[in-house]
Amino acid sequence: MAQWGRNPEVDWPARPDTSLALNRMGTFDWDLDSGRMFLDPTALEVIDLRPDEFDGTTAGLRPRIPPADEARLEARVAQALEDGHSHYGAYVRGRRRDGTLAWLHIQGHIMRDPGGRPYRVIGILRDAAHDPGEPGAAGERAEGRRRMTGVVERTTAILAHARTVNDVTDVLKDPEALGHLGAVSVMLGVVDGGRIHLVAEGQLGSYVPEIEYTRIDAQLPMSEAVRTMQPVYLASREEFQLGYPQLWPYIEPLSVRSGVYLPLIAQGRPIGALGLLYTRDGDFTAEERNLLMALGSGIAQSLQRAMLFEQEHDLAEGLQRAMLPRRIPDVPGALIAVRYRSARMGRDIGGDWYDVIPLGEGRVGVMIGDVEGHDTDAAAVMGQLRIVLRAYIVEGHTPGTAMARASAFLRELQTERFATCTYAEVDLTSGMLRMVRAGHLDPVVRRGDGSCHRVQVAGGLPLGLPPREQSGSGSGYPVTSIELHPGDTLLLCTDGLVERPGADFDTGMRELMDAVRGGPVDVEELADVLCDLVGDSGGGDDMALLVLRRRGTPTGRGGGPLHHRLDPGDPEAPAMARHLIRAAAAAWGAGDRADEIELAADELMTNALVHTDGPAELGMRLTAEGRIRVEVEDSSSALPRRREAGDWAVSGRGLLLVEQLADAWGVEPRGGGKRVWCEFAVTAPQPAAG
Repeated sequence: MAQWGRNPEVDWPARPDTSLALNRMGTFDWDLDSGRMFLDPTALEVIDLRPDEFDGTTAGLRPRIPPADEARLEARVAQALEDGHSHYGAYVRGRRRDGTLAWLHIQGHIMRDPGGRPYRVIGILRDAAHDPGEPGAAGERAEGRRRMTGVVERTTAILAHARTVNDVTDVLKDPEALGHLGAVSVMLGVVDGGRIHLVAEGQLGSYVPEIEYTRIDAQLPMSEAVRTMQPVYLASREEFQLGYPQLWPYIEPLSVRSGVYLPLIAQGRPIGALGLLYTRDGDFTAEERNLLMALGSGIAQSLQRAMLFEQEHDLAEGLQRAMLPRRIPDVPGALIAVRYRSARMGRDIGGDWYDVIPLGEGRVGVMIGDVEGHDTDAAAVMGQLRIVLRAYIVEGHTPGTAMARASAFLRELQTERFATCTYAEVDLTSGMLRMVRAGHLDPVVRRGDGSCHRVQVAGGLPLGLPPREQSGSGSGYPVTSIELHPGDTLLLCTDGLVERPGADFDTGMRELMDAVRGGPVDVEELADVLCDLVGDSGGGDDMALLVLRRRGTPTGRGGGPLHHRLDPGDPEAPAMARHLIRAAAAAWGAGDRADEIELAADELMTNALVHTDGPAELGMRLTAEGRIRVEVEDSSSALPRRREAGDWAVSGRGLLLVEQLADAWGVEPRGGGKRVWCEFAVTAPQPAAG
């Protein structure tokens, strides 16, 4: 067939060699494109398969190769193919027809086309217990050496990926890992000050069971290995009994007849010890000792690396947590829960943060953000950015101005990093919610009736990026306003909550929305439910979460009074107030009079800001008589007066306009200030169901 003829100097299938067959070496030929595999009679005999049992594919080998060995062999072959190697070799276990396991050795030669693409593998399948020229006991010793060498290589390779001490101990306790050394018990002790801490003990157990910590100067073989930095070999039960009487009562009831305790040395100092116990008699050969020392060296490097990872992770995570608020203040009128979860190891931490800022007069600011990068520098930048943004807000800057100044501050740090952030300011008395967004995820709001939606917040650039050319005096961070009713919940989070390994952003967002929609009302419980979406390990990124619920019984939309503060230095305040007035007027059934109400209220607000010093307070409510009442209170005791304006005057018509539009208006002295009000007769809406 044509597919077998790409390399004419090597026929398909490769011809078996009689000399190989006599030495229990079979051949295989594997076409990678079609998956077809040929095994000669000796190879079938080695793997204990009859010709009619083999279907000519790699899947046909599965009944004879345990899953763990199959996975390891596939990984070895895939790595060789990917790295461009021409050969590979591996020891695997074969399961004979009677269920016993025997070691097999596989060697393959990879054939590639002129472009380097692998298309065929020709190799040898050998019974590892049969070593030519070494019959009997000598062959068994050779097989043992090969087995130990393979175990050392595999264990070292596996440990190269260990990132925590638990990862190291899991490998050592796995009978599939070190059990092939013939050991019936494996122990790992880690040096902790002047003591040895037993962190892993597999199978039989032999270390003093009730002593988790043992002194380095104790008369125990593990302590001696650490103390002298030399391996301790015990070739008989007598050596256990005479050399270590404190340990002997625990060894005596076991079938242990020999053992070795290896010091784990890293950078010239002992960091722990490894103990291996055997049921065999006799001393260890020079070759076995060399292999065991190599094993100890590999474990020592992995253990030191894991310990450094954990220390660095603890340091980095401690730094990050120190940069976050130590406590969340109690805010009257709101219930707030925050969560932070680190999902990375070593120094790879994130710059996620949250903050809660009481602003007085029933207002609170909440923010969440994420600095680019996953290292200690990102955590340090996060801390500085959180503090400076908080300072701008406390100073009284508007949300958009505070965000713009924080962006300029981050540029001045010259860190070449950027950050995303969302800041929300809530008036818990009126329910007004003002939000600015710098390249961050949109917030989510769950209403008191259980409905849930993402709030489309007009966004600006991430913090730290050069600002766009602005027309006019805008900050570059527009403010979006909505009303947060009693019982409504605001949720802010970083992208670690919605990212899922192997899934797109929309999938994670759908899961989040479903969890918010169906989650508990209690903010602490809801925060826990949302954290469970990513589990303990997360999606590869850190996660910060803030949940705020406005206290009170859920009511129909527009069911409560409106209160809004007007600051003279805030150019956006009148526009935001007009937005709230329109929304409230529509909710309270103003109908065609909504424009009149908005216009009259705008005149009252303008008078207060232009003709008085200091802030003013806008109020709006639905009276028992079915009228909408608008009130503007300021700190000036000078009463307004109506006056006639000339044809070309640019001011002076405010109160005349209010008088024409409103059904009634008036002024109430308030001690150190006054309140100007107007009322509009409307049809009151029916109460919301429930």
